[in-house]
Amino acid sequence: MDFDLSEEQVMLQETVKQYLENECPAPRLREIFDGDVGMDEGLWKGMAEMGLCGLHLPEEFGGAGLEILDLAIVSEVMGYMACPGPFLTHALAGLAIAEAGSDAQKSKWLPLLATGDATGAIALGEEGGAWLPDQWSLAAGETLSGSKNHVVFADRADVIVVGTAGGGLALVEKDASGLEIKPIEGADRTRRLCQVTFAATPCAELPGGKSASTRVCDVALALLAADAFGGASRLVEMSVEYAKNREQFGVTIGHFQALKHQLANMAVEVEPARGLYWYAAHALDHVPADAERTAAVAKAHITDMYMQVARDSVEAHGGIGFTWECDVQMWFKRAMFDRAFLGTPSIHRERAAQLAGW
Repeated sequence: MDFDLSEEQVMLQETVKQYLENECPAPRLREIFDGDVGMDEGLWKGMAEMGLCGLHLPEEFGGAGLEILDLAIVSEVMGYMACPGPFLTHALAGLAIAEAGSDAQKSKWLPLLATGDATGAIALGEEGGAWLPDQWSLAAGETLSGSKNHVVFADRADVIVVGTAGGGLALVEKDASGLEIKPIEGADRTRRLCQVTFAATPCAELPGGKSASTRVCDVALALLAADAFGGASRLVEMSVEYAKNREQFGVTIGHFQALKHQLANMAVEVEPARGLYWYAAHALDHVPADAERTAAVAKAHITDMYMQVARDSVEAHGGIGFTWECDVQMWFKRAMFDRAFLGTPSIHRERAAQLAGW
């Protein structure tokens, strides 16, 4: 039995990677990272033209109708390239509407989201680290009042999917009355954060929200794990390349046994994690009984691993690794985001243990 990706999936990854290498190499990434917007509109438009905005959306609404694993392997490339922009939050907003929306809501929003003519965001987190459906407190009816924290690119979204009390989901359109979006400073400048406040803001509940919200969160965990795997892989490559070129005492530092061991340990930690996120994404479509647990495990383990690899990569680069001028810092801060967003590893390890009956 072949457990590898299909030829089509490998081609998808290679195509996306080549596009990002051409359109957003490290110098351009640094310009975006240091800028005020956090994304490149031309880059995002190009991704939309490639069909990346609607990979997982139904074909009847202009999407490609692919599976969560296909979305995850693209997320891996996004992490590898530290791609700036709303790919994660846009994908989750589209998924929520596709899974839980009414026919009218799907017909209105999914074609626009699939083509990138509209951008989606998803607002889940609340005060005190309340990320998961059973922790949300905002009551929704015809209007919505309260606030959501750490909403990615809310300031450029045409529609925001909001997690509501009881594990429901609701839609809020941009320019709705009582909607206030305030950018906040975050470490990862490729995925800009906002605080979103609702004051009797008109909203439309998604009819299937309560039955779909857990799946939406679990898909988010799998995508974060995939992004973290891609980022960790890139840091290993960057560290190896630096060790081959940086000279000290007349030889390249890759000759030093201690650094060899460190780089080998980094590689050994990263590569086995590939199958972990692959299975988590696969389970979301094909093994529903195991989907929640494996998504939690993948998010907890791989984002923790990414953070440790980022620390090791800084050390492998020596003094320059601690500076803003070193590209490692962009991936380091992305690792911080992946680890914290939707809950820290300890939260999801506890959840995985409960789901396993421990």
